[in-house]
Amino acid sequence: MSQQQWTAVDDYFSSLLAPADEALEAALRDSDAAGLPRINVTPNQGKLLHLLAQTQGARRILEIGTLGGYSTIWLGRALPADGRLITLEYDAHHAEVAKANLDRAGLADRTEVRVGPALDSLAKLVAEGVEPFDVVFIDADKPNNPHYLDWSLKLTRPGSLIIGDNVVRGGKVTEADSTDPTVQGTRRFLELMAKHPKLSATALQTVGSKGYDGFSLARVIA
Repeated sequence: MSQQQWTAVDDYFSSLLAPADEALEAALRDSDAAGLPRINVTPNQGKLLHLLAQTQGARRILEIGTLGGYSTIWLGRALPADGRLITLEYDAHHAEVAKANLDRAGLADRTEVRVGPALDSLAKLVAEGVEPFDVVFIDADKPNNPHYLDWSLKLTRPGSLIIGDNVVRGGKVTEADSTDPTVQGTRRFLELMAKHPKLSATALQTVGSKGYDGFSLARVIA
C-alpha cells in the first residue's frame, strides 16, 4: 500500500465518522496562517481521543503539548459542563493561537493553556496539589517523554488513562543503537511503561495521512 492509499482511507474515515465543523476547520486554518507546523492529530485520531475521554468518563484532562489547540478541542468536547482541561505549551506564539481557537470553539470556560517548559508546569501542578486527572495525553518533545510519564503518574489515580502519541518514529523505535534523541526518548518511555508496577500498557502501530506512526495506551492500576 502507498501513502496515497493511506491518506485516502483516512479521508474516508474522517469524512464519514469524524466530520469537521467550523471550529475545527478554523483551528487548522488559523494554525496554518500563524505558521505553526502541520503536526496536529488527524480528524479520526482526534475523534479517537474524544471517544477515549468519553469512555473514561473524564472530568479532568491534562494535555502535554498544545500546538494550535486542535486536539485540545477534541478532548475538551468530551468533558461535562463542569469539567476541566489543562494543556501545556512551550511556545508562547502557539499558545496564543490555541487560546483563540479554544475560545471560538466555546471551550474557554473549561480549558486553561499554561505556557512554558512542560516539566516546569508539571512540577507546579504537583506543588499546587491539583486533583488527579482522568486522562493524560502526551504529545510534546519526545526526548522528555520518560519525564512526562513520571510526572503524569504523580498527577493521576488508579483508573486514569495515559495516552502517548508518535511512538513508532517511522519504524525507528526498534533501533536500540539509534542516535536520534526522539527515538531514544520514545524507547525509554515505552520501557518505563513496560516495567512500571502501576501501569498496564500497550502500543499500536498505525498508517494514515501522517504516514507510519502509532500511539501508546496505559491504564494506571495502582
